[in-house]
Amino acid sequence: MNEKLHQILVAAKKSLTRTSINGYRGGFHVGVDLGTTYTSIFVLDDNYQPLVGRYCYAEIVRDGLVVDFAGATALVREFKQDVEHRLGRELTSAATGFPPGVPLVEVRATRYVLEAAGFTCSAIIDEPSAANTLLNIDNGAVVDIGGGTTGIAVIRDGEVIYTADEPTGGTHLSLVIAGAYKIPFDKAEARKIDFKQHAQLFPVVRPVMEKVGTIISCHLHDHPVDIIYLIGGTSAFKGIAGVIEGVTGINTIVPASPLFITPLGIAMNDKIDREDTYG
Repeated sequence: MNEKLHQILVAAKKSLTRTSINGYRGGFHVGVDLGTTYTSIFVLDDNYQPLVGRYCYAEIVRDGLVVDFAGATALVREFKQDVEHRLGRELTSAATGFPPGVPLVEVRATRYVLEAAGFTCSAIIDEPSAANTLLNIDNGAVVDIGGGTTGIAVIRDGEVIYTADEPTGGTHLSLVIAGAYKIPFDKAEARKIDFKQHAQLFPVVRPVMEKVGTIISCHLHDHPVDIIYLIGGTSAFKGIAGVIEGVTGINTIVPASPLFITPLGIAMNDKIDREDTYG
């Protein structure tokens, strides 16, 4: 991982708990990511460094489709008010993203959520392209293991030339854990994101990881690459990169804080560099 990316991801973690920006009066770049499992917002400064951010578990989107419009709007509005309070400024616009393969009508629904929450939607970008805004890959594959699906993007000379999105993601790991230990889904989800339990859970979820690897292999068969970058929250599960590499035979890397790669990339695509209204 290059030093610039490392610095941004370290700053992103700090932004989640920052209560003040100490008088910063420059422009903002804002990104809202409505994920299947996690929804997030990040506010970046003029130099695309994270200022404040917030994320939480939310079941408002399924496979890239907004299934709870009211709930999504209320959550984004709450996020907006929270980060505005911490910034001491009003935010007027934001970018957002969508998984590859989502119908245009559903992409519009994501825009409508932002508008109903009080934002002007400045840009809507596909998630692989958003992620690569931050990763800055010239050649390779970006694989986003989301809650319900795995998204795959092949990049040549810095451009996305192929995308695919198939069922199987973090939710399936949680379902397997719930079944193996006979516990409710929410408790299984909590175990899945607890790094201390990964060694114990690894044999249970490995078959799901291998299925993800098989999905990736199928899509890369006609689009060979030398390296795979895993992003999305499930990519943080210890050992997953080794499983994917074992199935695909392709060098596989997990950047630090893979959950934040796409949300930060979305924010970087909010190209309106402006000074929003003072609070």
